[in-house]
Amino acid sequence: MDLLRHLRHFVVVAEELHFGRAAELLGMAQPPLSQSIQRLERELAVELFDRSRRQVRLTTAGELLLAEAEELLAGEHRLRNVLRQVRDGALGVLRAGVPPETPAVSLRALLDRLADRAPGLDVELHELTSGEQERMLAEGRLDVGLLHHPVAADGLRFGAAVDVPLGVLLPRTSPLARAREVELAALVGLDLVTAPRATAPGWHDHLLDVCRRHGFTPARVRPARNPEFLFGLVLAGGGVAVEPAALGRREPRIAWRPVAGAPLVKRTSAAWPRRAAHPAAPMVGQLAAEVLAAADPPAPPAVPAPRPWRVLFDTAG
Repeated sequence: MDLLRHLRHFVVVAEELHFGRAAELLGMAQPPLSQSIQRLERELAVELFDRSRRQVRLTTAGELLLAEAEELLAGEHRLRNVLRQVRDGALGVLRAGVPPETPAVSLRALLDRLADRAPGLDVELHELTSGEQERMLAEGRLDVGLLHHPVAADGLRFGAAVDVPLGVLLPRTSPLARAREVELAALVGLDLVTAPRATAPGWHDHLLDVCRRHGFTPARVRPARNPEFLFGLVLAGGGVAVEPAALGRREPRIAWRPVAGAPLVKRTSAAWPRRAAHPAAPMVGQLAAEVLAAADPPAPPAVPAPRPWRVLFDTAG
C-alpha cells in the first residue's frame, strides 16, 4: 500500500469535504478517489468520513488523522528536498585538495563562490601536492582536487584547464635579468630549483624534458617545497627557477623574465573520479577554472611575438 499517496488524497478530501471537487483538484476521477479513501480506512480500521448525511464530514478519527497527515506529508517534502540537494551537490561534505602554492586570494575566491552556489555544502579542504591528490582520488579519500598536468592517472575526469605562462626567476643582479626575455639555452651551467618530483611527477618530468630539448640541461636539480626556500636558493646564486610571474612578484630582489621562443606553461585543472563522482565535483571544476584564470592572467610578452605562444603539451580531459 502506498500510504503517502492515500494520505495525500485524504488531505484534499478533508479540506474540500467534497469528493467531486477533491477529485478535480487531484486530476483524477471520483470513483478511484473514493476507492483510495476506502482502502485507507480499511488499512487503519477506522472511518474517516461521515457519509450518512448529504454533506461529507470528518469523523473524530478523521480530524485527528488530518493533523498528523499534514505533518507527515510536510516531513516527506522536507526529506525529498534535502535528498535533492544532496543529489545536486548542494548539501553534504565535499573533500577537496588544493596545491600548497595556491594563492590565498584564489583560495578565498573559490570558497566564496562555492558558498554562493551551494551554501549547504561543507567543504573539507586539504593542502596536498598533485602527487598526493592523485593517490587520494584513486583511493576514494578525496572527492575533487586541483592537479598540475600532465597527469598519468587513469579513471579521472577533468574540468576546464587554465594555462599559466612560465618564465625564469633569477636575481635582479644577474646579467640575464638585463634582457627582456631569456633563452633556455642561456641557462647552461646553472642549477634548476623546482618542487620535488614526488609533488607532481608528470609536471616535473615534463619540465626537465622541455629544458633539455631547448638546450638547458641543469647542472643539478635542487628541490624546494616552499617559495621562501626557492627564493633563498635563487638569490644565493648559481640557480634559477621556472615559475609563473605571480610568484616572482612576491620577492622584490627576484626578476621574472619570459622564456624566448616557446614558453612553458603550467596547466592546472580540477579532477575527480570517473566512477562514483561527488555530484558537486563538476561545479567545483568550473568555479576553479574561473578563479584561476582571473587570479593569474597570462603575462604579456616582453617583445612583440610573431605568433601566439605554443603549448608544449596537451592533456585530454
